Amino acid sequence: MHRQFKQRCGAALALGALLLSAQAPAQNYPAKPVRLVLGTAPGGGFDITARIIATPLSELFGQQVVIDNRPGAGGGIAATLVANAPADGYTLMMGTVFSHGINPALYQKLAYDHIKDFAPVSMVASVPNVLAVHSSVPANHVAEFISYAKANPGKVLYGSAGVGSSLHLSIELLKSLAGINIVHVPYKGSALFIPDLLSGQILAICSNIPSLLPYIAAKRIRPLAVTSAKPPPRLPGLPTMMESGVPMEVIVWYAIFAPAHTPKPVLARLHADLGKVLNNPEVRKRLDEQGVDARPSTPDDLAARGQGFRSHGQLSEVN
Repeated sequence: MHRQFKQRCGAALALGALLLSAQAPAQNYPAKPVRLVLGTAPGGGFDITARIIATPLSELFGQQVVIDNRPGAGGGIAATLVANAPADGYTLMMGTVFSHGINPALYQKLAYDHIKDFAPVSMVASVPNVLAVHSSVPANHVAEFISYAKANPGKVLYGSAGVGSSLHLSIELLKSLAGINIVHVPYKGSALFIPDLLSGQILAICSNIPSLLPYIAAKRIRPLAVTSAKPPPRLPGLPTMMESGVPMEVIVWYAIFAPAHTPKPVLARLHADLGKVLNNPEVRKRLDEQGVDARPSTPDDLAARGQGFRSHGQLSEVN
């Protein structure tokens, strides 16, 4: 009896220690700065969104959220880095439809598994793309751009944030639907191709709204259409691609992921604080001013998006 009593006491103590160790990460987290890795260069719409949420998230954490830009491979470089990072909540990724949706559907082999290597935290936002052209292009509408491209096959250069990005596939979808031949010039982020668009080295892009708003407002580039089903409030009067006669819809999403096996209490803290940030009226106002729609979600809802791409390989509608 005495031996059994000691064994039971030992088991109870071990269980108590496990429960305490499980609670400790949430109680102490975060005890140091948190790195948020992005798969694009600084300055684009994706980067702008991340920085808008990083400041209030830092205030909730009591620790700085440090943005770490790792552009390249359609977000694959950033995703690989985070997939191999310690699962302690101190290295996170703001992923996108291309790092966690398009890449797995596009490539048979990746250095990361977009499902097994990550723990979903929450959706952050969704944003449409805008088809825009250099001022020298004689087109004020999509139909005129298509006519110009058909009259100049292989001569119109367009930029994107890299092969496999939604910016790339948006125009590839347009090319396929409209039967035009324009040439892709990949960059490592929208902040890098915009100067070339402004100078006329490339003539067209299809990019996230936030990165283009200042140049549209200054009339330095000409927007032709938006890829969402409805015109965004920030660009009233701009027609959709569907209204322009091209049956396509592209909505890009941003989301927060942690490495797989991150402790559940840490994930719960991240999800709760991110929800507070994304439901904050001031944050929502700042995102809305950039043409970004805040979209907090449950981890399961976010996981379902990645599973959908794995199951169906959706590329015609990037949402």
